[in-house]
Amino acid sequence: MILCRKDYLLLRKHCLRKSVYSNEDRKQSNKTDGANHAESVSSEKGEDTVSPVGFEVPDNPSVEVEEHLISEDGNPCVRSGEEMQDDTSKTSPEMLMDGNQSSSSSSNKEESDNSVLTHEEMPHKDATSVQQPSTEDEQESIPRYSSAGGNMENDSELSKDARPVKSSRTVEDFETWQRIIRLDAVRANDEWVSYSTSQAAVSREKAIESAKAVCLKDYEHLEPHRIHHASRLVAILEAYAIYDPEIGYCQGMSDLLAPLLAVLEDDNEAFWCFAGFMRKARHNFRLDEVGIRRQLNMVSKIIKHKDFHLYRHLEMLQAEDCFFVYRMVVVMFRRELTFEQTLSLWEVMWADQAANRAGITKSSFEKLRLGAPPTDDLLLYAIAASVLQKRKLIIESYSSMDEIIRECNSMSGQLNIWKLLDDAHDLVVTLHDRIE
Repeated sequence: MILCRKDYLLLRKHCLRKSVYSNEDRKQSNKTDGANHAESVSSEKGEDTVSPVGFEVPDNPSVEVEEHLISEDGNPCVRSGEEMQDDTSKTSPEMLMDGNQSSSSSSNKEESDNSVLTHEEMPHKDATSVQQPSTEDEQESIPRYSSAGGNMENDSELSKDARPVKSSRTVEDFETWQRIIRLDAVRANDEWVSYSTSQAAVSREKAIESAKAVCLKDYEHLEPHRIHHASRLVAILEAYAIYDPEIGYCQGMSDLLAPLLAVLEDDNEAFWCFAGFMRKARHNFRLDEVGIRRQLNMVSKIIKHKDFHLYRHLEMLQAEDCFFVYRMVVVMFRRELTFEQTLSLWEVMWADQAANRAGITKSSFEKLRLGAPPTDDLLLYAIAASVLQKRKLIIESYSSMDEIIRECNSMSGQLNIWKLLDDAHDLVVTLHDRIE
């Protein structure tokens, strides 16, 4: 993955341009009305029209906005009187599962605890309905997600499979993503504070400046560090929606990004790390849910091979598809574990995946007496282990899948991460050859 600051800033610039497009007509109308009014007043007084001191009215307002999209310190910003509205009344998200995401702000704690994972299913429109950038060359220069990885600066020389994803997403899709991203960002909790003292100590002035840079609103009730964190979430998630338009944004992606922001203070680095993370996680957010079904099916297989009695009980409840662990799969245990536990699980999971890519085989592990061989699906073994730990309660007390869902959603803060990882590795040793 090439950590190219120029490409990240280009993505941010494109995000802001799309926001400007959505309000361009209204802005132009307001500026024209103001200019006409000033000209009328000055004509009546017989004076030349003079701009206020220190402000020069540009001949082309849209050009003026574009020239100031990137500030001197490299942070994308826009100074505009029109800001993005967080009105979601026009959207109809599909409700998938109740969440338990907490919030340190008492004013929105109840709302955050009942947050949901939602996938926006916007109707695809013809490509002609998309408002194109000013030039064809600029459109081609925008970095896009590719199955080959890295930054695609010249896709004409790439094979078909390696080229950036082409999408029929529209400006309306992006505007919908913007609204939901802002809502999720403002609701984000501050568990990360103890891991980044410099970000926690940000001044209110800097926090407000970062909020204005991404046109964030409705943040007045938040502490400065949460405003700054929300602004970073917005900036990176919007850029990713442009980078990977096939996926765009779905609720739950902010849960995956938040831990990365806590340990990476540079937005450019955080974006490319998140893009790398999403190369595997993006399948959790596909509209066809192929990736989710595969993972739920594997959890079901693990339970069936390890504890057939529990599996038969799940069959009786018509829950053998393991849909009750849907949220765990989508956000990778983020809402069931504390912040520190999440970092521990993810680091072990990534180490396993790296070892697998390096070609470390089961025989190598046996020779070194290191126990469980590496697997790309350690997370799924951990999810199955968390269910198996509750087997007695599920068999003896629960008579519907809804009850199991409530039990899984109530695991937050109750899991022992090291016991969970030990059980997961035991499952890998026992079942790896039969499952994978």
